[in-house]
Amino acid sequence: MPLCTALLRTWAPLIGLGLLAGPALAQGTIKIGEINSYKAQPAFLEPYKKGMELAVEEINAAGGIQGRKVELLVRDDNASPGDAVRAADELLAREKVDVLMGSFLSHIGLALTDFARQKKAFFLAAEPLTDKIVWENGNRYTYRLRASTYMQVAMLVPEAAALKKKRWAIVYPNYEYGQSAAATFKKLLKQAQPDVEFVAEQAPPLGKVDAGSVVQALGDAKPDAVFNVLFGADLARFVREGNTRGLFQGREVVSLLTGEPEYLDPLKNEAPNGWTVTGYPWYGITTPEHQAFLKAYQAKFKDHPRLGSVVGYTAVQSLAAGMRKAGGADTEKLIAAFKGLEVTSPFGRIRYRPEDNQSTMGAFVGKTRNDGGKGVMVDFRYADGARFQPSADEVKKLRPAD
Repeated sequence: MPLCTALLRTWAPLIGLGLLAGPALAQGTIKIGEINSYKAQPAFLEPYKKGMELAVEEINAAGGIQGRKVELLVRDDNASPGDAVRAADELLAREKVDVLMGSFLSHIGLALTDFARQKKAFFLAAEPLTDKIVWENGNRYTYRLRASTYMQVAMLVPEAAALKKKRWAIVYPNYEYGQSAAATFKKLLKQAQPDVEFVAEQAPPLGKVDAGSVVQALGDAKPDAVFNVLFGADLARFVREGNTRGLFQGREVVSLLTGEPEYLDPLKNEAPNGWTVTGYPWYGITTPEHQAFLKAYQAKFKDHPRLGSVVGYTAVQSLAAGMRKAGGADTEKLIAAFKGLEVTSPFGRIRYRPEDNQSTMGAFVGKTRNDGGKGVMVDFRYADGARFQPSADEVKKLRPAD
């Protein structure tokens, strides 16, 4: 009997049990189930998907996770919490994914957070900003990457207080993210500037802003300054009407997310001057981590990154770092590995806090400028997310026990 035949007969039972097979043969790929509002929010999520693809390519080119390749299985949630939960259930039950990640809209992120708790599945909330994901509705199965609503508002409040404006108007999309951003801004600004007054508040439905009436109502209140939370197409309509009706003339504007190229680029020659914003000035960040990411992204896609690109890339790299630390994708081991996990992102080192499962990823704060018909951020600085988070004692009061 040839030696190879004899060895095959000897090893066959062991291979059948997966005891002698290599990692790829024994376990197959590591499957990441990703759920997001691709059709509803393409400005952010098309670059986000490219960021994920770049991360997967890099991870697999480096040998994967313990020899196992990483595979993305993507589903669209149609901007519906119900559809998101159904997609998550299908990914777990039929596709047998190892982990879940994603979501953009805050109310969908909350639905998936609860689903993860019920199904005892690991979920990395990449983008949804509501604080409830890691505080009131937080659970041991859910971690969140992006700087939260509280964190980004806290980054802007010192800038707002320094303006020394007494009468403020607020406009925000009427769903979880917008509501929590407005409430946090009022609370933190009142603490920083006790004599502040909020003289007008407009909360149009997400994606359905009647910009003319909103701008008129804000202008009628004669505020000294405006805090804006609108984004995407709603922001474009608001800026256009505000410019036409003179809402911004002689008034300071503090605006959440407006410096992100997803939302600033489309404004083109209508881009405002002098707004204080959070954002992503990809063209001016010179750190080694960002330069490496920028070079790789531009080489692969022949385009510049958006903030979504950074979030998608860092989310997948976070899962990979957690799995390396955990020795695989086992849920309980991954939960433990993410406690205090440090990851190198295009913004530098970030850490997932054990207190509330929130990462310390920060954001850039600066001013907008219309530079020859193109909106850019100037005078910007990186605000480290670790400096804008509540203490462990405060978190204990906000978050249910795991």
